[in-house]
Amino acid sequence: MRLKFLAAAVLALSTAGPGLADILVEDAHVWAAMPAASSAAVYMVLRNDGAEDDRLLAASAGIAAKTMLHGSSESDGGVMTMTGHEGGVVIPSGGSHALARGGDHVMLMGLSEPLEQGATLDLLLTFERAGEIRVEVPVDLSR
Repeated sequence: MRLKFLAAAVLALSTAGPGLADILVEDAHVWAAMPAASSAAVYMVLRNDGAEDDRLLAASAGIAAKTMLHGSSESDGGVMTMTGHEGGVVIPSGGSHALARGGDHVMLMGLSEPLEQGATLDLLLTFERAGEIRVEVPVDLSR
């Protein structure tokens, strides 16, 4: 898994825009409830080594009809709900933001092909300051 992360990090750095040294993508993976699911979630940690806050504005993946930034929250009654992050997700200067189960994530909807354990997904992240960063995200259905 460490090798897959390093490959994803190298690819992210090689295709990033002007702020490429500021945003690092760590532990990225795609998860779906089952391989034939019509939707999936992408989780990762976004680290900002820059001097200013940045904002993840959007994400896109060729195999998804729609890709959105979502947040999950639990109501007082214990019901989990998802809401879109229309304004993006802030990555604080000198800090990080985890996209993780039960919280913020990239939602892939209308998948055009099944996800296979060990495959990779080409994901394009768009940041306010860093620009576009392309990441090859491993599919890990076991997490």
